[in-house]
Amino acid sequence: MNCIIIDDERHCIKTLINLLEINFPEVHILESCLDSTRAYDLIQLHKPDFIFLDIEMPLLNGFDLLSKFENLFFDVVFTTAYDSYAVKAIKYSALDYLLKPISKEDLAAAIEKIKSKQSSISTRQLQMATAVHNRQLPDTIAMPTSDGLTFASVNDIVFCMAESGYTRISFADKSEIMLSKTLGDVDELLSEYHFFRIHHSTLINLKHVKQYVRGEGGEVIMSNGASLQVARTRKMDFLNIFTRI
Repeated sequence: MNCIIIDDERHCIKTLINLLEINFPEVHILESCLDSTRAYDLIQLHKPDFIFLDIEMPLLNGFDLLSKFENLFFDVVFTTAYDSYAVKAIKYSALDYLLKPISKEDLAAAIEKIKSKQSSISTRQLQMATAVHNRQLPDTIAMPTSDGLTFASVNDIVFCMAESGYTRISFADKSEIMLSKTLGDVDELLSEYHFFRIHHSTLINLKHVKQYVRGEGGEVIMSNGASLQVARTRKMDFLNIFTRI
């Protein structure tokens, strides 16, 4: 497995090289690069199997660099220190990343995904990530399922329900998909849209609420006909938020 490391911080490159050399001898480091503007030529020259790519770099950030390629013939492991929009961008597009400082366990998981060919990037994912990173909220998000990725409009999602560590997504046309993510992950992903957690196991799109039926907690009738219970402890927050929509 041949790779190139691209990061504008020398100590980050050194740390990653040490982690790889000590723990992952099957990974051969072809080159490391501090200057993102040189990275394109290095990748074209060496044709690596995959690259470690920092997102926040001067001149060309990681997404800008990738957009220069007509075809992504290599896999990508994004690396980033915590930055809300960098992390948001890769979550909206269902891309994998390593948060600095990189741990041995997270690195092992990333390398395993590359070995099993589960880390490829589509042009659509890259476009979505770039848009979010540039502070543009997309209408479409990428959602990982057991069969791969499903791209769906956020406006078409009616509600999300937790099911044993997975999340069932119900759409306006009454179709459903099962996501390989927890409801907490989905809640975080949709936090900037008009979604609200009416129950510990239920997240709804407020734009699809058709009726509220009074009760101890009450229930909401959604646009696709679903009737969903509101937790008593969330009733007032729901009513307060809903009156502002």
